[in-house]
Amino acid sequence: MNPADDTLVAGSAGSFPGRADPLLEAQARRVRWFAILAAGASALLLVLGAAVGSLGWEPLWDGSEAARAIVWDIRVPRSLGAWLAGALLGLAGALAQGLFRNPLADPYLMGSSTGAAFGVALLLVALGAAPGTATGAFAQLGLTGAGFLGAMAAVLLTLVLARGVQHTLRLLLAGVIVGVVFGALAALVMLWEPEVLRAMQAFLLGTTGLLGWTGALLLAAMLVLVLVAAVALSPALDALALGESAAASLGLPLASVRLGLVGAIALATGAAVAQVGLIAFAGLVAPHIVRSAVRPTHRALLLLSTLAGGLLLLAADVLSRWMLAPRELPVGVLTALLGGAYLLWLMHRRAA
Repeated sequence: MNPADDTLVAGSAGSFPGRADPLLEAQARRVRWFAILAAGASALLLVLGAAVGSLGWEPLWDGSEAARAIVWDIRVPRSLGAWLAGALLGLAGALAQGLFRNPLADPYLMGSSTGAAFGVALLLVALGAAPGTATGAFAQLGLTGAGFLGAMAAVLLTLVLARGVQHTLRLLLAGVIVGVVFGALAALVMLWEPEVLRAMQAFLLGTTGLLGWTGALLLAAMLVLVLVAAVALSPALDALALGESAAASLGLPLASVRLGLVGAIALATGAAVAQVGLIAFAGLVAPHIVRSAVRPTHRALLLLSTLAGGLLLLAADVLSRWMLAPRELPVGVLTALLGGAYLLWLMHRRAA
């Protein structure tokens, strides 16, 4: 149970024995309704995602055997994978904001995105840098692995430069430095081999078009693993919200907690970026939406941010396929536009 929950429950039980705190009940209702609405909207969008193809809306109930195969083998895993990737980014964003105690923290702060881009660029050079070399299941699996390894290498280098996880500020600064360096290295590779830029275009702009059942299953397995770790660490995030000195005075092992949080963030972002490329704002906006609607403790925040992140990326994916059909708008461009607009509106509302 979260420390904040312990305090509230103890206070209400001492004042009104046998009666529940109405504030806690109201918050629990908001959490339940948010979860129900997000899950219901996600289910509806999964159905829409299965029905939206290269020609726009196509009825699911009126199709040939070939059309049903397209729905099951292409659109369903793509839609499901988009939701899972968004869920991982939303969860990683909530963890990063809790770790750095900053609502503007991003899951890419430790250089995982540019590290993944560098890994993919190197592999494309090794494959010959031809745009067509990234096709096929084997090549796609290689690109996914290169992206994941590049993201993990960036996070490990961040830990080395920060001399471990003892100081959150040093960890943040090291992540920014590593991100800039790996971004510059990826740019140098693309400058050295210009053909790489065309082959990497989908990765840099963000795409769910390459997702299949294998990618969706990998994302699902990673989501379960990271979510279990995140829920286990949620009481520590509640304690960290009080400040590092207060958390240490409560007996919290700060080094172990930070290491666990960094590992969870790295796994979540590495898996998502490796499968769908660079998706902007999804991990930053999802926790903001949850806080503005519910204001929960970290355990509920992590779970609801997972649902919100999946819903956001799936909605953007369906919209990107439908808006310009038969052409397709890169989903990363759409999330950047919508996420940026939301944050600008949020800043305007708070300044008013």
